[in-house]
Amino acid sequence: MNRFLALFLALVLATLTVSSACVAAPSEWIRFTLQPERGGNELMASFRDHQRSHHNDWSGGFMPSQLPGLDLAGFRTAGLRPLHFSVVREAGRLDCAGTGGDNHASGNCNFTADPAFTQLLISRGIGRPTREQALGLIAINVRGETIDAVVQAHYPTPTIDDLMALTAIGVTGDYINGLARVGYRPRTIQNLVQFKSLDIRPEWISGFVHIGYANLPPEKLVQLKALNVTPEFITGFDRIGYRNLSVATLVQLKALDVTPEFARSAVAHGGAMPPMNDLVQMKIFGRER
Repeated sequence: MNRFLALFLALVLATLTVSSACVAAPSEWIRFTLQPERGGNELMASFRDHQRSHHNDWSGGFMPSQLPGLDLAGFRTAGLRPLHFSVVREAGRLDCAGTGGDNHASGNCNFTADPAFTQLLISRGIGRPTREQALGLIAINVRGETIDAVVQAHYPTPTIDDLMALTAIGVTGDYINGLARVGYRPRTIQNLVQFKSLDIRPEWISGFVHIGYANLPPEKLVQLKALNVTPEFITGFDRIGYRNLSVATLVQLKALDVTPEFARSAVAHGGAMPPMNDLVQMKIFGRER
């Protein structure tokens, strides 16, 4: 997995982790352990894949209903007994069997990539995943609707690692389509990841469109969101005569905590509003008129 994927997998909030390291292991079986997650109703399933010179470790929380075939009563009862379950996702499935009881189970899983999902990747120009990538697609739970939305919005063709990075931070087809409906399609997959990581939502963009800030370049939206510049912040200045402020000026004002309230307080009784540059200088040097 490349460095880009590794960076954005770190944004996942304690629900799923994927890591890779080099070791010698001959078996193609995937080892599993299953135990209750502390303080919740989910079960924590951990998987270790030994294949050629690499191994993959990944884990995630599952509700019992998300592990079809699991005998939950047998899993919780004292004593050992045969147990089995499956993890079924669009990219493929794991069919696991072992022994368990007293809230613990372990054994081996057989991995099967979904042929239709593999064909979808090939037909979209993304290519056939390696075994390691196919397991990553299952671990992150990449969905076909995300792939289709990326293609329909005419983004550059993503890599498999791009798809895993998008899914890991919660980018869905609905999110991509929502951005398109308000006129935004970040130029690159990396821009899209940045939008989602900053929680830039379609409704947030619409607020700027409604006050005359339509068609802002993606990097400008990122600057506004990073400084928490809101449409209300802008209209506050508009009401006291500071209109059509540039994004660079708005970012500077927000960074310096120059607010519409500060601007009003800087005006002498009956006087005119100072030029914006003077207002900034007043804030910097702590002076008012």
